[in-house]
Amino acid sequence: MSKVYTRTGDTGKTSLITGERVEKTDPVVEALGAIDELNSVIGIAIPEIKDELLATILGRIQSELFALGADLNSTGKDIQGLPRVRIIMTERLEREIDGMVARMPEQRTFILPGGGRAGGTLHLARAVSRRAERRVVAASGKKGFNPEILRYLNRLADFLHVAARYANSTDGKQEKAPVYDG
Repeated sequence: MSKVYTRTGDTGKTSLITGERVEKTDPVVEALGAIDELNSVIGIAIPEIKDELLATILGRIQSELFALGADLNSTGKDIQGLPRVRIIMTERLEREIDGMVARMPEQRTFILPGGGRAGGTLHLARAVSRRAERRVVAASGKKGFNPEILRYLNRLADFLHVAARYANSTDGKQEKAPVYDG
């Protein structure tokens, strides 16, 4: 990258990885923005994580989100060397969820997002992940869409929920259930 600015987006359009020019409000661009936001929130969480394995997993997930963005950005076109979201990535998240759940008390009620800084930031990442998932659903009508992208994002939100609980547990922070007055 020789320059950060290209001026090609000054009229409200941008280019997909395929070279196709689309409006910045295109569902694919909206989804890519939500994925970028999710990756940023995870980047904020990582330095707060005390568990080294969890921090490492989150770093890997950041790279996987770049692969997911490239896959989504390709709008189904086969581009040499372009990473794709694969079922093995989703299955790995499931194993990691199961591993954390096995080391924590069973969740018996809804919990309020929060806890410590690490847990609270991971709860925020989960909420952003769900929004990204909704944006990807809106973009999924494009020909050649990889359905594994949605499965991965759905599982990632589950992972982030469990990771938030796990971070709070390892930090000694209590989970709080909502209180319904009335």
